[in-house]
Amino acid sequence: MKKLILLSILFLTGCTQPAQFYDGQADVLFDAAHGQTAGEADWVIDGAFSSFNDVIRDMDYKTVSTDYDTTLTYEKLKQYKAVIIPEPNIPFKVEEQEAIQRFVGEGGSIMMIADHYNADRNLNRFDSSEIFNGYRRGAFDDITKGLSHDEKQSERMQNVKGSDFLSDTFGVRFRYNALNNVRIDADSAYDAFGLLDNVQSINMHAGSTIAITNPKIAKGIIYPGKLSQNDRWPHAVDQGIYTKGGKDEGAFVAISKYKKGKAVFIGDSSIVEDETPKYVREDNGNTKRTYDGIEEASHKVLLKNLVTWMMKPEAYTTLEGKVTPDQKTPLLRMEVPQQSKEPKQEPWGQPGHGYKWYDPTTFEQGSFGADSNKRVENKSVTKKSEPLEIQAPSSVYPGDYIKIDIYSQKQMKDVAIELIDSDGRQVGLFNGRPPGKSDTYNMSAKENRFHCYFNGKIAREAAHSVTIKVYVKGQMIHSKRIDINS
Repeated sequence: MKKLILLSILFLTGCTQPAQFYDGQADVLFDAAHGQTAGEADWVIDGAFSSFNDVIRDMDYKTVSTDYDTTLTYEKLKQYKAVIIPEPNIPFKVEEQEAIQRFVGEGGSIMMIADHYNADRNLNRFDSSEIFNGYRRGAFDDITKGLSHDEKQSERMQNVKGSDFLSDTFGVRFRYNALNNVRIDADSAYDAFGLLDNVQSINMHAGSTIAITNPKIAKGIIYPGKLSQNDRWPHAVDQGIYTKGGKDEGAFVAISKYKKGKAVFIGDSSIVEDETPKYVREDNGNTKRTYDGIEEASHKVLLKNLVTWMMKPEAYTTLEGKVTPDQKTPLLRMEVPQQSKEPKQEPWGQPGHGYKWYDPTTFEQGSFGADSNKRVENKSVTKKSEPLEIQAPSSVYPGDYIKIDIYSQKQMKDVAIELIDSDGRQVGLFNGRPPGKSDTYNMSAKENRFHCYFNGKIAREAAHSVTIKVYVKGQMIHSKRIDINS
C-alpha cells in the first residue's frame, strides 16, 4: 500500500459555542444541550444542521440554539412555537420530560430526530431512541444500571428515571431496529395534512422506525417497503430487521397530536445532516466527517412540509376523524419495555484516554462545550510536543494487519498507540489481546532520528476511518487519521 507521511504540530485552540443562543425572541429553538455533538455528530445550527437551519430561516422563521448545559424548562420552551431535538446522547431529567409534555400540551410543537439502536456516540450506554422513549433497553427498572459511581453521581444523571414516556405521552415508541441504505418511495395512502406533497422518495442510512402505540393520536406517514436481512445495518446487535417490511416494521416518519400541540418523529438523522461540521470531536479533538444527506432524494421538501405543519396552531386534540387511522404496530416480545434485555454488553466501546461524557472539562479544545480555562491549565503541556512523523498506510481494510512507525527528532520513552474508529471504538489489536492500547516502548536511534514501531491488526468492526493516537508517558501528544476501505 502507498504510505502517507504526515508531519505536523498540534496547536491549542479556543473554546467555541454556537453563534446564536436562546434569547426568547425566536420562533424555533434547537436543543444542543444533550450530547448533540458527541462522537462524529455535529447536530447544531452552525454546524452540520446549518442547511436545515437555513431551510427554516428561508421560511421566515427565526431560529436559535440552547448552549451546552441548558436545562429544558417550560418557562424557556413556552417562548417558542417549536422545539427541535436532534439525536440526543445525554438523557432527559424528569423535569425536562415534564416541560416537553406541558409545552406540547399547551400548543407548542416538537420534532424528535433519532437514529438506529446502539448509536451511543459518547459511550454512556444511552442512545437517542432510548432517551426519547424514556428507558434503557434492559434497564427499565434501574436506568443507571451498569454506570460507574462517578457517572451516577454526575449532575447529568440527577433525577433521570426510567419510564415509557414517549408512548404514554405521544402514542409512539422508537423501535431498536437498524435499517441500512434503504430507499423508501412516498405513498400517498399514508399521507396526512399534505405532509407528502411533492415528496417522491426518502433514503435511510442506518436508522430506526417508529411504532404506533396509540393510533388515536399518532400516525405514520412514511413506511418502508419490503425488507430482508440484506437491509440490516451490519453492526446491528440484534436481528436489525424485525419483520418483512411495510407497516409492520414501523414508520420512518410519524406525527402525533398531543392535546393542543403537535409532534414529529424521524428515525434517522441522516436525512437532516449536511457536510459542514464546525466542531472537533470532544473525545479526541479530531476533525469530524458528516454527509450531505439533506440534499438527497426529497429530504428538504419533506422537512419543509413537516415544519410548515408544526408551525400552524390547530385546536383539535386527536387525529380521529382527521386522517386515515393506523393500526397499532405489532411488537416483538422483547420490545415490551419492562421485559427488554440488553442484547450485548454496553457500552460497545471504551472511552479514549481521560474523556468523560458528563464532564466538559475533559473535552478537547474546539469541541462544543469545552471548558477553555480548565483545558488550558490541565492539558496545554500535552500540546507542546516535538514534531512527530507517523508512517502508516493511507487506507486499510477491516481485519488487515498494519505496521505503524513513529519518528521523532527527540528520544521518547514509554510510547504507546491506540486506534479509534469514527464511531469512537477501540479497533487496534496488539499482541493477541482484545482491542485496546498497545504496550509501551522506548524509541531507539535510527539514522539521524529516533524511532519505534508497532505491529497490530485492525478489528473487523472498524468503520469509516481510524485515528492513530500516540501517547508518551500516558499523555496523548499526536494523532493521525487513515481511511477504512469498505
